[in-house]
Amino acid sequence: MARDPRYDILFEPVRIGPVTARNRFYQVPHCNGMGHTRPRMLAAMRGIKAEGGWAVVCTEEVEIHPSSDASPAREGRLWDDRDLPALELMTEAVHAHGSLAGIELFHGGINSANRMSRMVSLGPSSRPVRTFDPIQVRAMDRHDIRALRRWHRAAALRAKRAGFDVIYVYAAHDLSVLMHFLSRRRNERTDEYGGKLENRVRLLREIIEDTKEAVGDRSAVAVRLAVDELLGAEGITAEAEGHDIVAMLADLPDLWDVNVSDWANDSAVSRFAEEGYQERHIAFVKQLTSKPVVGVGRFTSPDAMVSQIRGGILDFIGAARPSIADPFLPRKIEEGRIDEIRECIGCNICVSGDMTQVPMRCTQNPTMGEEWRRGWHPEIIPAKRTDEAILVVGAGPAGLECARALGQRGFDVHLAEAGTELGGRVTAEARLPGLAAWARVRDHRVQRIAAMPNVQVYRDSRLSADHVREFGMPHVVIATGARWRRDGVGRWHGIAPSGLDPSRVLTPDDVLAGAAVPGPVVVFDDDHFYLGGVIAEKLRRDGLEVTLVTPAAQVSAWTVNTLEQRMIYRRLIELDVELVTGHAVTAQRDANVELACAFTGRASCRPCGSLVALTARLPVDDLYLSLTADPDSLAASGIRTVSRIGDCEAPATIAAAVHAGHRFAREFGEGSTDEVPFRRDVEMFGAG
Repeated sequence: MARDPRYDILFEPVRIGPVTARNRFYQVPHCNGMGHTRPRMLAAMRGIKAEGGWAVVCTEEVEIHPSSDASPAREGRLWDDRDLPALELMTEAVHAHGSLAGIELFHGGINSANRMSRMVSLGPSSRPVRTFDPIQVRAMDRHDIRALRRWHRAAALRAKRAGFDVIYVYAAHDLSVLMHFLSRRRNERTDEYGGKLENRVRLLREIIEDTKEAVGDRSAVAVRLAVDELLGAEGITAEAEGHDIVAMLADLPDLWDVNVSDWANDSAVSRFAEEGYQERHIAFVKQLTSKPVVGVGRFTSPDAMVSQIRGGILDFIGAARPSIADPFLPRKIEEGRIDEIRECIGCNICVSGDMTQVPMRCTQNPTMGEEWRRGWHPEIIPAKRTDEAILVVGAGPAGLECARALGQRGFDVHLAEAGTELGGRVTAEARLPGLAAWARVRDHRVQRIAAMPNVQVYRDSRLSADHVREFGMPHVVIATGARWRRDGVGRWHGIAPSGLDPSRVLTPDDVLAGAAVPGPVVVFDDDHFYLGGVIAEKLRRDGLEVTLVTPAAQVSAWTVNTLEQRMIYRRLIELDVELVTGHAVTAQRDANVELACAFTGRASCRPCGSLVALTARLPVDDLYLSLTADPDSLAASGIRTVSRIGDCEAPATIAAAVHAGHRFAREFGEGSTDEVPFRRDVEMFGAG
């Protein structure tokens, strides 16, 4: 297919100082849970993006010195020459596809607790480190400032030797020492590096100049700046200091990479921010500089991208999460295959990888993080080796992805869904407040399946074991999902509380199915991810009085890993949802529930017309167990294998379900017997 000429502007080359990007697609620096500890995985992941058409592909934060040790986070590292080979793997992978490689040099200042290096932390003023470690930073003296400039210059020279084409000076996200110097909240110095804005900008200016002098003959120098902290007058704002910082340094760097701070605002989940949400904060930048500008906004629509360019907002379409969801997004636009784009849903499950120090994953793209260790390519999958047919039962996220990927391999696939709608939990949850983007998980797969004549879909087809045996397919995959428990058993209650009558307990399944929910409502959230907060929001918007109770110390505790916890708190507080942390529901009596303090066991009561419990889920595996309990009848029916995937095997996230479906499809018929089913990026022992 030919490219739509409306999008030609996206494929114009753009000059960045001494280098030229082949188009306007720019993968901005983003963390990934790989860093210096998994360099082969990292290089392969970045190389795939270059293959997919991203003209500039950047690293994550790359530490320039042991006094900026981010351990246990898996970031990049460029302390000395011994770190060069790992980084060269990435530049080689990116250059192999004609893209530019960028590196974000990083010193964390008050964000670096130096847990591994055990060096004294440094910052503009004596303050506690931001990581809640019981230590403070040393206020940097002039010797420290000169040392920082020297470390940054040395790291820039090493980056140039490693082949990087774009070298960053990083002053964003309230993570960088350079932003800490800019901030009145972090910098209370009275010398030439503190006080008025010109003084607080001094170190940033000096390091830009140092970097340009060191590498500017061959490498472009980019500045990443948070132009608004979304804190009002207490922080940097686009209307005041953010504007003035750009004006002071307007044409000094070769490129401006601008965003909002902190990371939770810059990578806001779709529940709280729409596509292009940063435009109102960064739109002024191009008016102040002649240099190219890149910004982000979870862009997935090519029309929105063109609007940013033609509207004079951006020169480059920056992306982290959309480049994760679909590394081939640029090529699909270029080749006229827009309907094949896997659009980011803005769930931030990718961020959770970095937050938990493991390789990132993606709800939409199950190959993310598997490029090197499993050899998975996001667009290429091995063709089938046999002509066998497969029955997939259940069209939720696991079943849809399994059927889609098997269909791509060329298998004859029959997908049976008990209901009239496809998508399973994805379809149900997408109806909740703010989660409409979840439907993209379903829609992408349904659309791809519809284009495959070898995949047949049967709706409103609830299958029993007898039906499956009558179907006579040689291979059966069960993807029938899971249901929420009603008896209170979960993380907190290992045994069903005697005071809870399961017949009176509602679950998210009931709420999603439209069951009547008399108020006042108590939501008992022992799940700790996003769903408890969303259910509470939905019921409150329905006009009910809602109390959210959780045994954790914080509401939606695990969402700290997806950067949305503060926003969830704010939303629930603004809606007047009562929040009770550190308590568990133990009984439901008449018009009340009984709570027990998680720390003392002290009992208390809350009015309750309905109790909605999010505790644990049970696999809906009856069909699987029934089929596998009678091997003789399977053999007589010609069924050779029965497998289960996704929530039917072990309830987890939507991302895990999609990955399970994809993995089954990839491995089906391949005969792998390895005990460890993937390569490990094992570090080799050598000289220290």
